[in-house]
Amino acid sequence: MDLRDYLRIFRRNWIVIVASTLAGLLIGAGLSALTKPTYTAETQLFVAIQNSGSVQELQQGNTFSQARVQSYVRTVASPLVLQPAIDSLGLTLTAAELASRVKASTDLNTVLINISVVDDSPVQSAAIAQAVGNSLIQAVDSLEKPKTGGSSPVSLSVIKPATAPTAPSAPNTRLDMLLGILIGLAVGIVLAVLRTTLDNRIRGEADLRKVTDSPILGGIAFDQNAAQSPLLTQTPAQSPRAESFRQLRTNLQFANVSGRAKTVLITSSLPGEGKSTTATNLAIALAQAGQTVCLVDADLRRPMVNEYLGLDRSAGLTTALVGQAEVTDLLQPWGEGSLFVLASGQIPPNPSELLGSNEMRNLLILLENTFDIVLIDAPPLLPVTDAAVLSQHVGGVVVVVGTQKLRQQDLQKSLDALKMVGSNVMGVVLNRLPVKGPDAYSYSYASYESKAAEDHARPLRRTNRRVLETEHLAALVDRSGSLDTLETIDDYSTTAPRPATRFPTRRNAGN
Repeated sequence: MDLRDYLRIFRRNWIVIVASTLAGLLIGAGLSALTKPTYTAETQLFVAIQNSGSVQELQQGNTFSQARVQSYVRTVASPLVLQPAIDSLGLTLTAAELASRVKASTDLNTVLINISVVDDSPVQSAAIAQAVGNSLIQAVDSLEKPKTGGSSPVSLSVIKPATAPTAPSAPNTRLDMLLGILIGLAVGIVLAVLRTTLDNRIRGEADLRKVTDSPILGGIAFDQNAAQSPLLTQTPAQSPRAESFRQLRTNLQFANVSGRAKTVLITSSLPGEGKSTTATNLAIALAQAGQTVCLVDADLRRPMVNEYLGLDRSAGLTTALVGQAEVTDLLQPWGEGSLFVLASGQIPPNPSELLGSNEMRNLLILLENTFDIVLIDAPPLLPVTDAAVLSQHVGGVVVVVGTQKLRQQDLQKSLDALKMVGSNVMGVVLNRLPVKGPDAYSYSYASYESKAAEDHARPLRRTNRRVLETEHLAALVDRSGSLDTLETIDDYSTTAPRPATRFPTRRNAGN
């Protein structure tokens, strides 16, 4: 992975990283608050050699004392030093327990011994440190005293008496919180990398490219209102969702620049990826561009096109396939007259056999000779074999990929199934893409302009409508010479005839 991959991981999982960091901060602060305060008192001793004071003797004594200091430091934790301190203060601790609270050290090339004691009480820590220092002085004097008698050649003296500390040495709240933040951040980054590595769902183009090199015909941004208003005509003309389907229409036309794929099958790997809404809105977008379009609902297991468009599906594709009616009698016009829908009809017990039959092939040939383009909404590829069977009768297949839901291995199985039957995969459509974040596909230019355009177009539409109605009313007055039957323009607007929808002229098979 390169730097961009890591940046994408962090952008996808920033909530996990931030939550882990905050958790580390809270844990560090909580532990600091729950930890009982402790105080550290220190004393410092100086080691000297008894001599006459000549330069040579001073040098020898300094070397001797530096060599002995390390031994004295180790002697501090011994019962020889600690037990007299315990007895003098009347402590209830043992020498081993007190040794865990006492720490002795020395600086390099010096004859100074530092003794520190940690205790819950600041006064007691100072008392123990002072008592241990005095006990060490007596222990060294006893150990270094010659057996023949006389005084010890080594003397220890306190140069820094122990004092009661004014502030606790632990816990260090600031340090604990900083460590908590660092540890939480590290854990969050590890979790983010693991989550991304183990998660094989398709979230955007980068994940799709791990599976296939098929062209991306379009990306449909996620719209929380799509469940209530799924159709292209129910969204503002300048909305990102509407623009996404227009872009899909354009890319599909370029993908089929030769014009050989007049029948396009739209399917998905699993249910719920948005294939039916994509097929329906693509058909509307193509019809808005002036093409005659036939939308066939070939999902004979869970048909949805009729529900989106508000049409009757009691008679449709299955009716034509069993020969109960002509397909021209089953087509239902929708919209301005260039979009016709062939509903699913009654759900049969053998959908795969019907879709793979010669009757289905002949029906598609008839529709291809009549319409500019035929779109087929087919069932998902993995649960049933209907789409794979039907794909052999069409010029191209478009696979809808529901991001945030479909896994890479499922898409690979679907593409393998289409490849096995020799289907022409024209491309894929990424559906339910987030509008923000690392996998965002839509651009904000249309959204910036949509509100202003709508606000500007609304009064123009009202004005144009009134002008047209006034002109039509004036024509009626010229013909009738009276307004007895049409008293107001608004009355006319409810009774004015609408243009009739006509079925497109059937073309010759050779065209």
